[in-house]
Amino acid sequence: MTEAVVSSSSSPSEKEEQKGASYTYWVRKITEDAAPLPLPHKLSPQDPQSQPNSATLGSAWNRAGTWEEKSLNNWATPRIKELLVSVGSIELSSGTAKVEEVTKCVGDAFLVIVRNKKRVGYTYELTLKVKGELNLRGEKKSVGGHIDVPEFSFGELDDLQMQVKLNEDKDMLPQEKRQICNDLKKLFLEPVREKLLQFEQELKDR
Repeated sequence: MTEAVVSSSSSPSEKEEQKGASYTYWVRKITEDAAPLPLPHKLSPQDPQSQPNSATLGSAWNRAGTWEEKSLNNWATPRIKELLVSVGSIELSSGTAKVEEVTKCVGDAFLVIVRNKKRVGYTYELTLKVKGELNLRGEKKSVGGHIDVPEFSFGELDDLQMQVKLNEDKDMLPQEKRQICNDLKKLFLEPVREKLLQFEQELKDR
């Protein structure tokens, strides 16, 4: 008598179906146990994330505050001229004199941001047109000239220098010219320095 032999092993297709069902169950189980995904929400003006970093210096593109340089010439040059013309009338040994105009104001002023720290600087050279009303040998006389201020930079105003040149005047004696030049150089130096110190302070405050 022949007995039928029943194999307990599954066919290849049945194994694939069992494997697929097991994988589907595993994925579903993991998904159910996982934390829910966060829902997006709109920031309110009070949220810290929506507040700009007010401590960061520089332009919007330079939020890291690395290196940035800005020219301040459009403000600095006219401001220097304005301050120096406001020096007013200066008493000389033989009359008075004043700065009529700043005929030369050449240089640069700049703001540099390095590692979110602000630094300012400048370098300029000047020529000031001056006019004096003097009493020479009992006569009133108008005298014109120029004061040249060689190149000076930020923090160097203690060493400010001046050179004075008078307009040609054949009626003026050599000793009178020397005295007037000395007066202009000596008496204008400190008022001009004070105006430039004011400019330097305003530059630092920007």
